[in-house]
Amino acid sequence: MRKYRVLIVDDSELMRHFLQQVLALHEELEVVGCAEDPYQAREKVKQLNPDVLTLDIEMPKMNGIAFLRNLMRLRPMPVVMISTLTEKGAPATLTALELGALDYIAKPATTDMSQLTHYANEVCQKVLNAAKSKEAMLRLIANDKQQATPIKQKPQTNHLFKAGHIIAIGASTGGTEAIKRVVCDLPANMPPIVITQHIPAMFATSFAKRLDSICAMTVYEAHDRQKIENGCIYLAPGDLHMSVESKAGEYFCRLHNTEPVNRHKPSVEVLFNSIAQLGTNKAIGVMLTGMGADGAQALLNMRLAGQITLAQDEKTSVVWGMPGAAFKVGATDDLLPLQHIGPALVKLLSRPGAIK
Repeated sequence: MRKYRVLIVDDSELMRHFLQQVLALHEELEVVGCAEDPYQAREKVKQLNPDVLTLDIEMPKMNGIAFLRNLMRLRPMPVVMISTLTEKGAPATLTALELGALDYIAKPATTDMSQLTHYANEVCQKVLNAAKSKEAMLRLIANDKQQATPIKQKPQTNHLFKAGHIIAIGASTGGTEAIKRVVCDLPANMPPIVITQHIPAMFATSFAKRLDSICAMTVYEAHDRQKIENGCIYLAPGDLHMSVESKAGEYFCRLHNTEPVNRHKPSVEVLFNSIAQLGTNKAIGVMLTGMGADGAQALLNMRLAGQITLAQDEKTSVVWGMPGAAFKVGATDDLLPLQHIGPALVKLLSRPGAIK
């Protein structure tokens, strides 16, 4: 069995030792070295040729963001950020994902291994998935030199859209860039969008603000009973499930502080099932990149309810877990490259005779 080579980059000796202990638990992972600052890391990347890095953000001499920027320019490879789950740390982590990091792991509140079984499993799975995604990541970098994210556009009036429609999007933690790519392709007067992403509570507010600053639509971190309106995007908070309900022909966000579903809170399953139960065919479900299978069965329920269902294809997904699971259960009307999803939504929802 192949072992994937891991390099740990963290200025904390305690954290380096802890991560070594955690990653040693997985039979497919091997820690080949540790570095306490980016300058050591640069040399050890050359010497040890790791398959994946874990990278702290706050370090002496050079911070993790500056190191990541250089790494992705000179020697791109899978990176999982080690992030402090604070409102202050959220923007830096989102910047890391923009620069090419594949995922992030929260720093634990304790390093007592006896209390951290679930955390250890999550760390190992994220690092392993990142390592296995190396070929896909390098292929995407080579084949898809994306242009810089556009600045916020003025409202567009060259599209007329069908009335009463709603779009639901699901993604996992590493899907922030996929979500951005889709919504930045949409005009300001687009039918409303609701999004559930597996994202920590402290990150949801920052991500909503960042999306709002770069896309034409208005983006909100959703509130309970908030009316859903055209031209707006509603992002589930990071610690609550979100569903959609219909009253008198209008849609509203509902938030629920209930148990995790498929080990996630918020869960894509909860959102997609609520859309399937609306009793309308005026809905589109979209599954984007991410590990696991959350939302696959619910996307099938949407399709069985007569709603349109799309998923990101394997070629443009760094991790084809959630879209792949949806495809395997027959939940998808179509698989599309990431860059085609936004234009496809515009085409599907444009009124006949609308100006293109």
